Amino acid sequence: MKRYFLLLAIAAGLTTTSFAQHAEHKEKEEKESKKKTEVPAAVKESFAKQFPGTTAKWDKEDGKYEAGFKHMGHEMSALFEGNGTMTESEMEIKVSELPVSVVNYAKEHHKGATIKEAAKITKANGEINYEAEVKGMDLIFDANGKFLKEVKD
Repeated sequence: MKRYFLLLAIAAGLTTTSFAQHAEHKEKEEKESKKKTEVPAAVKESFAKQFPGTTAKWDKEDGKYEAGFKHMGHEMSALFEGNGTMTESEMEIKVSELPVSVVNYAKEHHKGATIKEAAKITKANGEINYEAEVKGMDLIFDANGKFLKEVKD
């Protein structure tokens, strides 16, 4: 009977330690996540000027700050340098809004696959690109629908 209580006490101690470690790990992850998305004031100000009255969810992407938001009925994102300079914005569009050559390229080079998502990308200099998501990768095209590159998601 003493062994039973001893085993029960050990099991309870291990369970408590495991829960405490899990809670501590989760708290650490949350703090790190908040650190990653601490957005400089210059970035927030630039975003507010570009998209007045819009609220964003912030992430970091390749050292830049990415705002995810809804604007004028469209799902969008925008990338900013730490100094507040917007480098590009991306607006989700319907697949039917892509240039025909984009759809044809996807059919020819990724037989049997469907375009899951489409977007129109506007660079800071006004250059337009299109993005078509196929098989877990993004196909990038210029404004005329000419293929530029593939980017792994």
